[in-house]
Amino acid sequence: MQVTVGRTEHFNAAHRLHNPAWSDEQNQRVFGKCNNPNYHGHNYNLTVRLTGEVDPDTGYVYDLKRLSDLIKREILDTFDHRNLNLDTEDFRTLNPTAENIARVIWLRLRPHLESNLALSVTLYETDRNFVEYHG
Repeated sequence: MQVTVGRTEHFNAAHRLHNPAWSDEQNQRVFGKCNNPNYHGHNYNLTVRLTGEVDPDTGYVYDLKRLSDLIKREILDTFDHRNLNLDTEDFRTLNPTAENIARVIWLRLRPHLESNLALSVTLYETDRNFVEYHG
């Protein structure tokens, strides 16, 4: 029996979408106000889902307190109230689009989870814009 469990968290971060290989004009044309040289911020909502078998001894797919602690340690402590471009190694050379942020979150969490668990990351950049990454 496969069951999916999830944890939702929230973090705030600033970023600038910019491709250094492009001219300022092309960056402005492609990224618009998200290319602001002074950066801009988002109130991100993150949902992490794990799918797997229910453990017959615990009744859990995964202990949600452990998942909460993992997200705090690997994601929130690193990204919350940070400038993703300037303050994190993850985005020093990677454009911090929602797609790339979701993928980085997945990559940061995956090594800490049992291989039999499927991991999915959903990241809301705004109330209406979101991305999902399944690895």
